[in-house]
Amino acid sequence: MEDKFSDDVIGRARVKDTPELEAYYKELEGLGAGALWTVANDIEPWEPRTSSVPMLWKYDDLRELVLKSSELVTPEQAGRRVVYLVNDKRKDVSAAVGWLYTGIQVTRPGESTSAHRHKASALRFIMEGEGGYTVVDGNKVTFEVNDFVITPNSAWHEHGVAEGGKTCIWQDGLDIPLVNALEANDYAVFDGKQPLEVPLNYSPLTYGGAGIIPADKVWDKPYSPLFKYSWKQVYPALLEAAKVNEGSPFDGIIMQYSNPLTGGHVMQTMGASMQLLPAGFKGKAHKHTGSFVYQCAKGSGYSIINGQRFDWKERDIFCVPSWAWHEHHNASDTEDACLFSFNDLPVIEGLGLYQERVYSENNGNQKTE
Repeated sequence: MEDKFSDDVIGRARVKDTPELEAYYKELEGLGAGALWTVANDIEPWEPRTSSVPMLWKYDDLRELVLKSSELVTPEQAGRRVVYLVNDKRKDVSAAVGWLYTGIQVTRPGESTSAHRHKASALRFIMEGEGGYTVVDGNKVTFEVNDFVITPNSAWHEHGVAEGGKTCIWQDGLDIPLVNALEANDYAVFDGKQPLEVPLNYSPLTYGGAGIIPADKVWDKPYSPLFKYSWKQVYPALLEAAKVNEGSPFDGIIMQYSNPLTGGHVMQTMGASMQLLPAGFKGKAHKHTGSFVYQCAKGSGYSIINGQRFDWKERDIFCVPSWAWHEHHNASDTEDACLFSFNDLPVIEGLGLYQERVYSENNGNQKTE
């Protein structure tokens, strides 16, 4: 339920222009200055305000074009062969929503990218293929469909598909727009071949245990030591949790991917979750600060975002802007649905900016436009 405010109240700027004031403003402008009351109502809104719009990217519409890119350019030519997804209102910063970037990357069997690093943090959600791998700071990790992989900021990393594998497609998520806005980004290419420092799949085998972590290992980095979160472990965990939990009225059974050493977010600037919407689930509406990019990992359904309905199925990607009313629904009465999402909550929460509001009209559900 929206709160109604008016600028015609004490404490809000209500100065009417006069010739004298206009001359005064011009004099300030010439000195690189300005009067706060002329912009206060814009830069200090009554409640959070987003510049992004809800969007849905249909995988069926994009898949052939993603594959076609592998016929037109090589990974070496492109650096990273990615079709990026851009919000209609964030084209100036190449963002999918808020300060988050996302794209769809394709790699053929036998191909690999050069090892590189950047201040922007990155993550991958695997959509198709077999035989794919990533190497993060000398840790080579293989992955499968619906696995979640992180490549933290400033970590050397590269990706590829083994000979004899099948073409892999995955979703990239990065905080490039945010790091660029902070004027802190950079990019470097590794000189030569990145050496493997530990055995294959060392990270998930060491830190991916069932609630246990090694007592004799020291990890002093500000991100998770677990570079791959396996769907084979995540989905059963959701099903087990659903047996004894009603879940959230907004998100169903939702689990946050976490740093096994701290229980916190996997990286400093981006978090991620997987949620299970049980058969017949009808979510209630709420809104909160923080921008979200979703991908349907299983099943089908629809989300209503600021009164607009978006129907999604497996592999479709959509975004929910910060402070947008949203609710999620499972379209099936017999099968569950799963939504992967990544977000900027580590930044929002770390700066004390998180807030949430529950929709109280129409029994908690929005009316569609």
